[in-house]
Amino acid sequence: MTTTETKPGRSAGPVRTARRLPWWIKLPAAVAVLAVLVLLAGQLRLLPGLDDVFGSETKDRSGPAVLKSLRDMSRYEGAAGSYQVVVDLEKDAKFLPDAIRGTRTLFVGSGTASAYVDLGDLKQDNVQVNEDRTTATLVLPKAELAKPTLDPDRSYTVSKQRGLLDRLGDLFSDNPAGEQAVNKLAVKHIGEAAKDSGLTARAERNTTAMLEGLLTSLGFEQVTVRYR
Repeated sequence: MTTTETKPGRSAGPVRTARRLPWWIKLPAAVAVLAVLVLLAGQLRLLPGLDDVFGSETKDRSGPAVLKSLRDMSRYEGAAGSYQVVVDLEKDAKFLPDAIRGTRTLFVGSGTASAYVDLGDLKQDNVQVNEDRTTATLVLPKAELAKPTLDPDRSYTVSKQRGLLDRLGDLFSDNPAGEQAVNKLAVKHIGEAAKDSGLTARAERNTTAMLEGLLTSLGFEQVTVRYR
């Protein structure tokens, strides 16, 4: 007769091995962890003192500027103005909440706009002088607005809200189009403000005063300036 001894602490039943979960089941958990890390990184930027610990060094590795073209200017800039505009740009996705997909940027844009009179296309018929050279009549083109320019030193982003998918996308690629969109809107609004502020009329008045003073110093007693 034979006896079977069983060692204490072990089960006599069959031994089962743990099955490994497929990779596609673990994927949502990995995405959730990544999302938490992204949100945590955004919160850490708000804590004081961390910029000193994890400081970054900026190096300018740009090459020299290359001259593409030259042109002569024959414009008289008669007036210029400084403007500031607040751009509130929001982009939403259909059927998705803003917390998942969407951006909203609050941007303060500061820039300048100028108005000029083009004196380069004047013909002989545009300037009439009497025989005694005491009276002069000038017919000039109307003043025009130059393209507004944005000052990067005085422009800044106040806040930028992004959905979860937008934050994840920014980890793998830059988004220069987002900054370019608010810059274009700021330039557009500055141009509209310059048009409404009567900048061209002021440029014509200043151009008239400049030409009157110049021709009077040359001996003309009466100077008339008209705009087409």
